Amino acid sequence: MNIASWNVNSLKVRQPQVLQWLADQPATLLGMQELKQLDEAIDRDAIEAAGYRVIANGQKTYNGVAWMYPAHWPEPTDIVTDIPGFEDPQRRVIAATFGDLRVINLYVVNGEAVGSEKYAYKLSWLEALTRWLAEEAGRYRNRVVVGDFNIAPTDADVHDPEAWKERILCSTPERDALDRILETGLTDAFRLFDQPENVFSWWDYRQANFRRNRGLRIDLILVSESLRDQVTACHIDIEPRRWERPSDHAPVVVALDYGAPGS
Repeated sequence: MNIASWNVNSLKVRQPQVLQWLADQPATLLGMQELKQLDEAIDRDAIEAAGYRVIANGQKTYNGVAWMYPAHWPEPTDIVTDIPGFEDPQRRVIAATFGDLRVINLYVVNGEAVGSEKYAYKLSWLEALTRWLAEEAGRYRNRVVVGDFNIAPTDADVHDPEAWKERILCSTPERDALDRILETGLTDAFRLFDQPENVFSWWDYRQANFRRNRGLRIDLILVSESLRDQVTACHIDIEPRRWERPSDHAPVVVALDYGAPGS
């Protein structure tokens, strides 16, 4: 089973790229972020023609998350589209259960700048998320959490740590918040393996940052302890970032030695 995460930065614009990528590199489950469209605006016919179905938590112009899953699978259960107990109109969460596998897809708040109101909102959002993920750990043994976390976990995930020191996406409070998420029983699948240096998942469109590989690794796939030994690989596929009119993010893919629901 392959599970992927991709901030598509407008599904309306990039659905053809998503379907092309899935045709070339099939993923069993794909968590998408930043759909920037309402659920009813999604071209489900094209998705179903490709052999998938979709559950979405969309929002016009901003945010929005979705899961694509094989059309022959049973319908998912226990769908959650908000952090319980946290009032937030922004569509940033979609969780579902397939068989005995719990999958959670997140588009974490960006935060704009350290010290801003949006930064304070980000930290409170992460605090509420951590409480919920701790509750999820008590309900579901096998968990995979994917998404655009808008946090580079360590300096190894930053092209220029000194330039980014204590800036948004790399500040100590954000990294501490991510550590607390991991303490709910999750592991960064990418770091289970020896990885090349300077592998990133996001590059700003400006200043030829992709060509210069001036990026950050902020798109993560986290797995529960019960699944850790079943992770066989994890990589970032930068090829779609080279395509015409690409998202500024690249897909992250984890391979799991794990059966389909009902298998």
